[in-house]
Amino acid sequence: MKDQATFRIGPIRPPSEAESLLLQVTNGCTWNKCKFCQLYRGTKFKAYSADSIREDIDNMVIIADRVRKFQAPDGSWDIAGLNRQLQIYDGDELQCFYMIANWLVGGGENVFLQDGNTTALSSGRLTDVLIYLKQAFPSIKRITSYGRAENLAKVSPEEFAELKAAGLDRIHSGFETGSDAVLKKINKGVTAEQEIIAGRNVKAGGIELSVYFMPGVGGKELTVENALGTAEVINAVNPDFFRVRTAFIKPGTGLYDDFLNGELTLCSDDEKLIEIRTVIEKADGIDTRLVSDHMINLLQDVEGSLKHDKDKMLGMIDDYLARPEEEKRRYQAARRLAVVGRPEDMDRLSPYHKKTVDQLVATYSDPYEWEIKMNELAGRYI
Repeated sequence: MKDQATFRIGPIRPPSEAESLLLQVTNGCTWNKCKFCQLYRGTKFKAYSADSIREDIDNMVIIADRVRKFQAPDGSWDIAGLNRQLQIYDGDELQCFYMIANWLVGGGENVFLQDGNTTALSSGRLTDVLIYLKQAFPSIKRITSYGRAENLAKVSPEEFAELKAAGLDRIHSGFETGSDAVLKKINKGVTAEQEIIAGRNVKAGGIELSVYFMPGVGGKELTVENALGTAEVINAVNPDFFRVRTAFIKPGTGLYDDFLNGELTLCSDDEKLIEIRTVIEKADGIDTRLVSDHMINLLQDVEGSLKHDKDKMLGMIDDYLARPEEEKRRYQAARRLAVVGRPEDMDRLSPYHKKTVDQLVATYSDPYEWEIKMNELAGRYI
């Protein structure tokens, strides 16, 4: 007989939460007008009631109890038995059982609250949910969430401290840029000053802050402003994590319309790297870790402390930028085809992939046609 217990699962999470249990407390995004995003188009924002969220948590507990039947007294798991159990489910039941099983086998420690702006819930309601969740699963060690800077700026440090005490450990926020000109161009619905207020309040409340930067999102027209404005905001906030999400423009978005209309000129990969380099160089003693945890980033190994690893990261970028143009193009093609992880991997390309890369380089000799093709290839992974 099938287990009828299910719970809601939203569409997104940060890559760093790949092994986390996902608890959806809101649906959609409160703003839903960013010109680079189409994820929630046609979805009306909804904040779920505390009772509704507790019901999902209760169903998680029911499923967890069934999953734990496959755990031996010594803590080991009967993986084969779990896989057989999965065969009797389909649809939402399959997805929910798999998530709980995968989470518990991995230790059952981290939870991510969905969707795009969970801090739109009142701090009181979110506090109640956090307490209930930790009571249901005492093994939880970290709870994280997304939050728009616009909303975060309205929450006081004292309210963030209350959320921290209830169990919220980290907030991810898509700042995207620290330039007011770029924020306006992408219709982010927030200002650099609001980002600074939001970041400082989160940090003052004792919660870790992870912010996102999109090199190239302002196009060639605003590439300098994108880098310098972001550096100013990062220096003012001192977030715990500074995550790079290189911008690529997807069909169906407002920025793609701007590209087609000639209002946005795509940045080259070199220009995007120079933006990252500028932020690193301008970092002024802040204790922030740069993280490059997405395959759309060209040089994913450029990671480290903006205080202690600046020279290393700048050196990696400079080494790449100094390479011959054709060598850089071949790597860009291989990277966008997802067949290499770093420049050093080019020596290990298979004959098939080498031929494919060489054909791309030969076909798109015009520099801007090349950027358009790279944008198309990378867009498959967004």
